[in-house]
Amino acid sequence: MIGGSTAEKELAGLKPWPNPAPPISREERLARLARAQALMTTDAMLIGAGASLRYFAGVGWNATERLVAMVLPKQGQPVMICPRFEEGSLLASMGVEAPLRLWEEHESPYALTAQVLSGWSAKSLAIDPALTFAMFDALRLAAPGVAMPNAAPVVDGCRMIKSPAELALMYQAKAMTLEVHRRAARMLAPGVTTGEVRRFIDQAHRALGADDGSSFCAVQFGEASAYPHGLPGEQKLADGDLVLIDTGCRVQGYNSDITRTYVYGQATQEQARVWEIEKKAQAAAFAAVKPGVPCEEIDAVARRVLASEGFSPDYDLPGLPHRTGHGIGLSIHEAPYLVRGDRTPLQPGMCFSNEPMIVIPGAFGVRLEDHFHVTEDGAAWFTPPQPAIDKPVA
Repeated sequence: MIGGSTAEKELAGLKPWPNPAPPISREERLARLARAQALMTTDAMLIGAGASLRYFAGVGWNATERLVAMVLPKQGQPVMICPRFEEGSLLASMGVEAPLRLWEEHESPYALTAQVLSGWSAKSLAIDPALTFAMFDALRLAAPGVAMPNAAPVVDGCRMIKSPAELALMYQAKAMTLEVHRRAARMLAPGVTTGEVRRFIDQAHRALGADDGSSFCAVQFGEASAYPHGLPGEQKLADGDLVLIDTGCRVQGYNSDITRTYVYGQATQEQARVWEIEKKAQAAAFAAVKPGVPCEEIDAVARRVLASEGFSPDYDLPGLPHRTGHGIGLSIHEAPYLVRGDRTPLQPGMCFSNEPMIVIPGAFGVRLEDHFHVTEDGAAWFTPPQPAIDKPVA
C-alpha cells in the first residue's frame, strides 16, 4: 500500500466521481433563511461574501474590497447589495430570489445599506462575524443610529447543524480525499520531494472532480512532521522517514480534511509505539461522543489517554499542542470546537475533525485525522480511520 507505483499510473486510474451528491436545493436555502430569522434578536442581519453567503443565498464568492452582501430583515425577503457591474454574475449565482440594490464604483455601498435599513425602520443590524473590520467600520459610520452586534449566534446556530443534503456532499468530499491518500501513498519513492507529492495530490483531486483541486495540502517527511503545520522548503523522502500528509478538497463548497501518518519502509519501535497511542486517543475521543456532551469533554478524553501513556495532559510537549478537533462544513474550520472551554453541547448533525496529534520535538509527530458527525446515538465516521502504521487506508 506504500510505494511501488508512479504518479502517472495513479493519475491514469482516476475518473470523475460517479453518482455525485445533489446540490443544495432552493427549498433548503429558504428554510435556512427562515431559521436565521427565528434566531435573530435584531431587526436585520448582514452577511458578506464568503462561506455564509453561500450557505444562505447560494453565492459562492470570496470576499474582496467591494461589499457584496445579503441584508435579511427579521421578517420578509432579503435584499442583495452588489456592484452594478456584477449584476449578471450575481443573478446567475443566486440560489434564492431576492431584489438587488446596486451601487456604482464611485458610490458608497454602505450608504446604500443604510438606506435599506432606514426603509425598514431598522434600529439594529447583526453583523457577519467574518466581515472585515474596514467594512464594519464603514457600515457603522454610514448608519450611526443602528446598533451592530455580532451575528455569530445566528450564523453558527444555523451552520453548525448539517442537513442530510450537506452530509451527503461532505461524504463525497471526504471519500474523494481518502482515495487521493490511497494513491499518494502508492506513488512514493526514495528521493520524491514534498512539492512533487503536493502537485500529485492536487492533480488527483482535480481528476476526481473537486471544485478547485486541493483546497490545501501539507506534506511532511521525517522531523518536519513534528511541526503541526510543517516547515518551509522542500524535503526529499528517504527510507525510514515518517510521512505525514494532511489534505482536503471541496465539493460544492463543502470541505474534506484528512490526515494520514505512516512510515516509508520499516517503522522503528518508537514510531510504532507513538502511532498506536495516537490511534487509541482518536478512538477514545470518538467513543465519547454523545448528544448533550460538552465539546470540551471530547478534548479532555483524548488528553486523558495521552496522559496515561506519559504525555502531557496539557498543551506542553511532548504531547498534544492543539485542540482535538474543529467543526467543518462550508468552512474548513468552523464552530463549535473540540477544545477546553467550548461547552457547546453536542447535537445530532454537528460535524467535527478528530485529530489529537502527538508531537515529539526534534523527532517526529503523528496525526491521524478523520471526521465524524454526531448522531442520535453517538457518532458516525465519514470515512474509516487509518487501520495501521503500514496501511494508510482501510
